[in-house]
Amino acid sequence: MQQLASRHVRVPSLSRFSWLMGLYAENFRRMTRLFEPADLAPGMYLSSIGDGIDIRLDVIEQHRYTTELRLSYAMLDPVTGEPDPSAHLRLYRDARQAEATHCYVGRRWQDVIGMYPPPAEVLDHRMRMNTFLGKWLQYLAERGHGVATLAPMASTENDTDPLLLD
Repeated sequence: MQQLASRHVRVPSLSRFSWLMGLYAENFRRMTRLFEPADLAPGMYLSSIGDGIDIRLDVIEQHRYTTELRLSYAMLDPVTGEPDPSAHLRLYRDARQAEATHCYVGRRWQDVIGMYPPPAEVLDHRMRMNTFLGKWLQYLAERGHGVATLAPMASTENDTDPLLLD
């Protein structure tokens, strides 16, 4: 019988921070494939696939290396009047990272983790937000949303009822 030598092999593991950076990179690839936001001028866009649940993409600002966005459904929370769910995103084009800076799903981050949370809690919250973003982007791609379904919108007096441009 052959004797097996037992060796301790160290398998590298990802830290929670490394995992979060991986989520950012994955979300960047998904967002870029889905809507190509670096090519969009600041303004409001609507993605409609005919299912009655349209996606609104607000390009808030284009900077030299970053793009600031808000992704939401074209529906409002009846209590607050805010788009719900929605995610505020920052795309770092030079680093190829997309970060969900905050999500609105009924509550603000301060209501969720407090004003002065410990660093581990902030990291956990960012991981949850960016995991949510990744799953949402994957779902939108599977439903058929993308550059081909994206059209610019004209804003009205109250930006909650934009008009689709032809």
